[in-house]
Amino acid sequence: MRLLFEMDKQDYAACTHSFARNSARSIIVRDGRVAMVHSLKYDYYKFPGGGIEAGEDPVDAMIRETREEAGLVIIPGTIREYGCVHRIQKSDRDETECFVQDNYYYLCCAEEAAVAQELDAYEAKEAYTLEFVDPMAAIAKNRNVSGSPYNPAMFEREARVLELLIDEGLLGRGDGGEDSNRCGSVQRHA
Repeated sequence: MRLLFEMDKQDYAACTHSFARNSARSIIVRDGRVAMVHSLKYDYYKFPGGGIEAGEDPVDAMIRETREEAGLVIIPGTIREYGCVHRIQKSDRDETECFVQDNYYYLCCAEEAAVAQELDAYEAKEAYTLEFVDPMAAIAKNRNVSGSPYNPAMFEREARVLELLIDEGLLGRGDGGEDSNRCGSVQRHA
């Protein structure tokens, strides 16, 4: 998978060990808007997806996490690699630990109808809500998050991926002038 960009704070020289937590995320575009999970508590946007469990294939993790967080059922035959963001920095929780994360992004389509979310306790407390959002609004929101306990690199990562999608013509600027529904009338066949 191609490297989209690196986020390397180079602040880990004194670290004695590392912790890796890779993730897989979906990029679903409909009518010029992109599926994002909106944290109503902290008011930020993230692509649906999350952590890859031990021994789990990244595509399987993306399908599972997208269904759990957003209630979107991915159509397997539509999945294609988009790219990876590599992040490395000193841990927010342990001065001696280096945090390393590869975030794998996949372009895909989902069934039209959403299903019930299956949120973890922290996701429910944040009131994770699926929204098909204007990409420029999501970028602006993520660059102005305040009061969140999370590392700001997460919000910037998602904003930069959105900018790349726009720059590469895979997502419009939300002006309604483009046909961004890449899924067309893809349907699941039994």
